Amino acid sequence: MPPDDPILHAEKTYLSTSRAALAVMREKTGSLEIASADPVNTEFLKAAIWRRMKELEDDPDVPLFFGRLDYLEPLEETFHIGRRHVNDEAGEPLVVDWRADISVPFYRASKTEPMGVGIRRRFGFTHGEMTAFEDEDLTSSAAPEQHSNILDAEIERPRSGPMRDIVATIQPEQDVIVRAGVEETICVQGAPGTGKTAVGLHRAAYLLYAYRDQLSRSGVLVVGPNASFLRYIGDVLPALGEIEAKQTTVEEMVARVKVAGPGPAALDVLKGDARLAEVLHRAVWSQVQLPKEPLVVPRGSHRWRVAAYQAEELVNELRTRGIRYGAGRAMLPQRLAHAVLLRMEAAGDSPDDRVQDSVARSRPVKQYADALWPAIDPAKLLFQLFTDAELLAEHAAGVLTEEEQALLLWEKPPRSAGAAKWSVADATLIDEIADLVDRTPSLGHVVLDEAQDLSAMQLRAVGRRCSTGSMTVLGDIAQGTTPWATPSWDEALGHLGKSGAHTEELTAGFRVPGQVIEYAARLLPQIAPHLTPPIAVRRSRGELDITRVPDSMAAAVDTVSRVMDRPGSIGLIVPDALVPAARKTLEGKGLSYAVLGDADDVEAHVDVVPAGLAKGLEFDHVVLVEPAGIVAGEADERTGLRRLYVCLTRAVTSLAVLHSEDLPEVLQG
Repeated sequence: MPPDDPILHAEKTYLSTSRAALAVMREKTGSLEIASADPVNTEFLKAAIWRRMKELEDDPDVPLFFGRLDYLEPLEETFHIGRRHVNDEAGEPLVVDWRADISVPFYRASKTEPMGVGIRRRFGFTHGEMTAFEDEDLTSSAAPEQHSNILDAEIERPRSGPMRDIVATIQPEQDVIVRAGVEETICVQGAPGTGKTAVGLHRAAYLLYAYRDQLSRSGVLVVGPNASFLRYIGDVLPALGEIEAKQTTVEEMVARVKVAGPGPAALDVLKGDARLAEVLHRAVWSQVQLPKEPLVVPRGSHRWRVAAYQAEELVNELRTRGIRYGAGRAMLPQRLAHAVLLRMEAAGDSPDDRVQDSVARSRPVKQYADALWPAIDPAKLLFQLFTDAELLAEHAAGVLTEEEQALLLWEKPPRSAGAAKWSVADATLIDEIADLVDRTPSLGHVVLDEAQDLSAMQLRAVGRRCSTGSMTVLGDIAQGTTPWATPSWDEALGHLGKSGAHTEELTAGFRVPGQVIEYAARLLPQIAPHLTPPIAVRRSRGELDITRVPDSMAAAVDTVSRVMDRPGSIGLIVPDALVPAARKTLEGKGLSYAVLGDADDVEAHVDVVPAGLAKGLEFDHVVLVEPAGIVAGEADERTGLRRLYVCLTRAVTSLAVLHSEDLPEVLQG
């Protein structure tokens, strides 16, 4: 578009005015003085100002607004839609936050349902500079829907570095999910390239905007599959002005003990089975003992007695209340002390609450209560189960087979729980025990990505962290690549404690090109026959090249060299076992690179991507080495084909498949 176009010139001026107003808002926030004699209040206010300053940061490479709505009667107003709200000195809005109700038609209005809008304008930007605009007239329902070149260009724009927001390109079906209420748990089954991760992050940003008071107290957590993935998505929420949400992995979330790594696949599958919850529940509550002797409390010249049968009644009453183990342990001394007070009153004394508290804290009562309701160290209890065959058999009877019990027992038990080499599956069981002892605090909302890869026990661990809150559950059954991957969303939601949640299926692929997604979809009949095949809605069909070569790694690095001058990121996806060979070959060619998992992986132009870490990421250009090797690297063929499906669908512009071994049969021909 000519730079001297009068409308474009006016919008550029408006953009400059809006940026200046944002700078004034930030300057005013920074100049606020804190006047409080209370040091706690002072620190709280400092933190609040710091957060507000972060929210008002302006990145010149990121457009402050990306669209405009011209409303018809009765409003007859114009609103610029952007990433955050900006107002002028008089308080009038210059830019309206995309999450505000007034912005909804930007994403959902159509000629058949214009939602009160006459014209929808989209802006095109290059490195933060406005270069174009596009107007869509919504007043004539007879005319066909207008295709947006700016929208297509933004969706297909090459990228390097971390994931960016999709706030300018949210589609109507995505917007419905994003704006669902905070009380609603939604499960999103999303095919590759449908934007499910971005939808989940944008929903978190929306909820923090629409329910800020509630969620600022209860908290929002994003749970991803690994640290590289979290680094990849880490800039999305801050770009939308939200820095309150925390991010973690399941491994970090349950790390009450030091984790050495994964265990054998068959053992981890068993430890992830939901039946272990019953075994652990029995083990915890078996610690409670019934009294054999009466409680005797010396006080002054008197000795007050509570008969064993009466103490037993108190213990049984607490056990049947459905409370946590730790809560019952804390309540028992008070129950015993109250029974002593009844004896005092029967003898003519008039004790008050202070006397009861004193009795509850006395050594005889504390020792008696500790003997009946002992303290539990979750790691030590699991250690006992895995080292004592009789104890395990007692609590696993009727739940686990003898063969399964034998599998759980350590062949060479460590000296103590502290010396044990715990696996991630073990840590998840310890977290389960800890929740049986003391209730895990609930967050207001949790976004769980790649949920299909979690075991039942891992899903329980996530679910109890939002037992009174809601969730956005994201994933793709076809991309389930762990031996314990969930077979259905209904089952997964049950383990999360959200059985009544609504499931949405996204099948329109906006990022993966048509040629690539159709090639990868050949695997679906074997890995997920019940899913709807994804459909690429991009105009560009992309580039797909499948070549048999004598030396696949050398050919792959040559291909990487040829595409390095093209815009966008490059992912060299290899079977995990071939990562050392990829390093050696790249270094031999003098090419700079990072290996996914390195601290700087999201900033590199070329990433060596072990197939096991490819999930959730995307690259403009993908060079994939030895599909058969990726399949063979998994425990079974179906899991291997699912891993290959993940790897084949990471490309946004081009995919080159290089192999010296035969392709998997389903991809031949």
